[in-house]
Amino acid sequence: MTEFIQHYVQAGQTSLANYLLDHFREAGMTTDQLLIYLQLRRYMDRGEPLPDATVIASHLGWDKQRVYQLLHEMITQKLMVITTVTDSQGQKQDAYDFRLLTEKLSQLAVKTTQQVVKQTASNDRSAIFNQIETEFGRPLSPLEMESITQWLDEDHYRPELIQLALKEAVLSQAYSLKYMDRILLSWERKNLKTAAQVQREKERQAPRRTQSATTPTTAIPDVPIFKLTDD
Repeated sequence: MTEFIQHYVQAGQTSLANYLLDHFREAGMTTDQLLIYLQLRRYMDRGEPLPDATVIASHLGWDKQRVYQLLHEMITQKLMVITTVTDSQGQKQDAYDFRLLTEKLSQLAVKTTQQVVKQTASNDRSAIFNQIETEFGRPLSPLEMESITQWLDEDHYRPELIQLALKEAVLSQAYSLKYMDRILLSWERKNLKTAAQVQREKERQAPRRTQSATTPTTAIPDVPIFKLTDD
């Protein structure tokens, strides 16, 4: 057992990114090509930049021709290239280079992130449509949907801000997008871009509203957070 452990440790370990294991097919790599990559990586990590195809074939139980074929496919599919490197003694030698594979995985990660962001935005949009329809008690017209889309895509109002404007409209029993638009515009003029900022503004104005309620009618009236009339 001790001898086995000694051989086990001396054999070393091969470092492999789990992201590659999760997404090698999406990057265009087959299972056989992944096995070739693992064997190549094993020797490259030991300082052998161009492992012998015969040795790779013996480890996998394949004939050498099959290994050559798979290597050719990986080059054709732009998963790797054979490049020239200079070793520590200044000697030039050929080496396998898998930076193209890394680039494919990187692009895949960016694409996945973009898809998640796009799906999240789509879900937020649908949620806003549904919430407004529920509170208004009726379906939205195409023109109203276009207005909400403009809030999101052109005015760049956050979904949470639109939802808060809807809450303000419902509390005032004003079931119209025009009313909500005035609220949103008022917050925009005050540079209030999040629900938290709106809440802090309300808390800041709360003492003024309390004071106004106990001040004679000749006092200057309080200014609300949002205007209900056009300029």
